[in-house]
Amino acid sequence: MAEISKKLKVSEYLKGWIALRYMRYVVFVFATLFTLTIPWVTVNGSHFFLLSFVDFKLHLFFITFDMQELYLLPFLLMLLFVGVFGVTVLGGRMFCGWFCPQTIFRAAFRDLIETKIFGLRKSIKNKQKEPDYSTTINKIKRVTILVISFVLAGLAAADALWFFIPPEQFFDYAANIGDHPIFMGAWVGITVFLVYDIVFLQENFCVYVCPYSRIQSVLYDDDTIMAIYDNSRGGRIYDDEHNKLVTKQNQLAPDDLCTTCESCVTVCPTHIDIRKGLQLECINCLECVDACTKVMAKFNEPSLVNWSSVREVEKKEGKTRFFRPKIIGYGVVLTAILAILLVMGAEKELMLININKQPRLYNIENAQGKPLVENAYTILIQNTQNEDHQFYIEILNNDKVTVAQPSHPFTVKPGEKIKKTLILSTTEVLADDERKDTILELKARAFAVDAKETISVERDIRFTYPRADILRKKMERN
Repeated sequence: MAEISKKLKVSEYLKGWIALRYMRYVVFVFATLFTLTIPWVTVNGSHFFLLSFVDFKLHLFFITFDMQELYLLPFLLMLLFVGVFGVTVLGGRMFCGWFCPQTIFRAAFRDLIETKIFGLRKSIKNKQKEPDYSTTINKIKRVTILVISFVLAGLAAADALWFFIPPEQFFDYAANIGDHPIFMGAWVGITVFLVYDIVFLQENFCVYVCPYSRIQSVLYDDDTIMAIYDNSRGGRIYDDEHNKLVTKQNQLAPDDLCTTCESCVTVCPTHIDIRKGLQLECINCLECVDACTKVMAKFNEPSLVNWSSVREVEKKEGKTRFFRPKIIGYGVVLTAILAILLVMGAEKELMLININKQPRLYNIENAQGKPLVENAYTILIQNTQNEDHQFYIEILNNDKVTVAQPSHPFTVKPGEKIKKTLILSTTEVLADDERKDTILELKARAFAVDAKETISVERDIRFTYPRADILRKKMERN
């Protein structure tokens, strides 16, 4: 009866508990499917995110922005970095353990390919011991795994490039590799790096290469959520200098619960001992929490390694404060950046136009006894829509100045930039100044005459009207 009662108690500790490792796998699958499919999803020809190196455009939230509108990019970068910092202050290296491509690739390679498919590792629970490649069969398996790794790395490299080269153009480039050496070099380079990183460098990338681990040390506070070992329950295994104090359970005090089984150590992908305390190498994958939960459940005790904070576990100062000033500050900054990004994105111009005055101030002609004054401008107009449009230009705030050229609407193809000469003219007397030319402020409107929705842009330009004596002399000569 005592044994049955013990099993019932153990089941209560594990009841409703889902291994965090399996939860991570679900996140990994979702993140992988998302990154593989989102480059193919378009709305009216625009992608969710694409910084196109082909036509030099930014696609963001299915809206296309021209290079002249890349003022949005700094706000995207700020949103990314401030967001990562805020998540780190709140939940430690959650991104590393749950969303980082490096972690996903390593889990797929180690847990799925090496362990489940080819059986080179005896168990997922032991990540410390490397596979034995001394036997012939294991050498064959290793070569096979390398071939598979190159194929998967090539796909991952292609997926990375799809955020810079649209998928539909990517395959055109791939079919004509000789004509695109830079593209080929980038694809091969990323593929080789991924194979080296995942197969040979492994978690050393997280420990020695990735700068994020160095950043976290200045962002953590007593309320940051992380994998943390409870010394007060388990017993002190290491001193403050990380020197090991005990190696066997009988070296601990009678009330200390740690069994020194080191399940939390062998399962760690970055090869650390969580019982030492906070370490830069910890990626918050929480596999040590899983391991200790299973072991301590046999003794009717909760896990000695928890996803908690220093305030709650070590200092015993009460519950973790999630809504603290630092987190609220990050939230306010993120909200402000996002609001600015949305407002500026909503103000996207549906066409782009530059109007620059030509060097000659004006031209004077005799039009049936009246002075005809002309000002010439160079316009550069771009159609940012996905279909042909016919554009025209008009003057809004002065009906005495008319558009002499172009006299008819002109067609601009999608993404095309064309240069034209704009000539504004007037036969009216706009000023009578004997001392200097008169500068008139005009508002020009360029618009698509055939668009169902309004596509127009307004620009302020200056019209120079000549001095009265120059105008008079010119007319006398003519």
